[in-house]
Amino acid sequence: MLPTFVIGLREGLEAALIVGIIASFLGQQGRRDALRKVWIGVGIAVAICVVVAVALQVLSSDLPQRQQEQLETVIGVVAVLMVSYMVLWMRRHSRDLRGDLEGAAGRALAEGSASALVMMAFLAVLREGFETSVFLLATFNESSNPWYGGTGAALGILLAAFIGYGIYRGGVRLNLSRFFRITGVVLVLVAAGLVATAVMTAFEGGWIDRGAQAFDLSWLVRPGTPIASVLTGVLGIQPYPTWPMVAGWLVYAVPMTAVVLWPAKRRPKPTADADGRTDPETAPTSDPATA
Repeated sequence: MLPTFVIGLREGLEAALIVGIIASFLGQQGRRDALRKVWIGVGIAVAICVVVAVALQVLSSDLPQRQQEQLETVIGVVAVLMVSYMVLWMRRHSRDLRGDLEGAAGRALAEGSASALVMMAFLAVLREGFETSVFLLATFNESSNPWYGGTGAALGILLAAFIGYGIYRGGVRLNLSRFFRITGVVLVLVAAGLVATAVMTAFEGGWIDRGAQAFDLSWLVRPGTPIASVLTGVLGIQPYPTWPMVAGWLVYAVPMTAVVLWPAKRRPKPTADADGRTDPETAPTSDPATA
C-alpha cells in the first residue's frame, strides 16, 4: 500500500498544483468562461487515463504466461523511465513552478488565447495520469494483494486533491521543494525495485539469462509477512535475488538517490540594463513553497 500511496500522492499533487495554479490565475483575471473549459479538459483527461489503465490491465491478463512476463518487463522499464523523468523534472522546476506557469498563462491571455491554458491543464493531467497508470500497473504486477495497492493509490490521489485544493484556496502552505525531494527518494527506491523486478520478469519471459543467485534472504523476506510486503512492495527485494537483479537495483538506486538529494542550483539574480529595467530572463519567480 505504501508505494502506491506515494505514487498516487506524488503524481496527483503534481497535476493538482498545475491545474490549481492555472485555475487560480484565471479566477483572478475574471475568466470564468475559460475556467469552465479547464475543468472540462481535466475531466476528459481523467477519463482517457482510466480507459488506458483498464485496457493495459485487460491486455496483460489475457496474454499467455510467457507473454505476460514480457509485457510486465516492458511496462516496468517504461514506468522506470517515466518516474526518472518526472523526479528529475520536478527537482529542477518545483521551486519556480508557480512563477513559470503564471508567466505562461499571462502571455497566453495577453495574446487573446485562453485555449492554450485549457490545453496546458489537459496535457498536465493526461501526462500525470499516463505516468500513474503505467507506474501503478507495474507496481500491482509485483504486489501480492492488488486491493491494498489500489486502496493506497486512491488514498494518495484523494490527499493530493485535498492539498491541491487547499493551496488553490490559499489555506495550505507547503514547502514543495522539500516535499518533492522526500517523495523523490521514495519513488527512486520504488523504481529501483521495479528495475530488479523487470530483470526477473525478463528472465521468466525468456529474454535474458537468470544469472547466479546472490543471496538467500528467505529468512527476512517471508511471503505473507508484513516485513516481506514492505521489502518486496517498496524496495523490490526478493527472497532469492540473482546478481543481475542486485546489479540493476544498485546501478539505478545509488546515482538517482544522489541526484535527488544533491542541492538544486538557484536561478541567477535579476540583472538590470542601462535603463534600470529588469531582464525577464533572469527575473526571479515566486517560490511555490510560500504558495
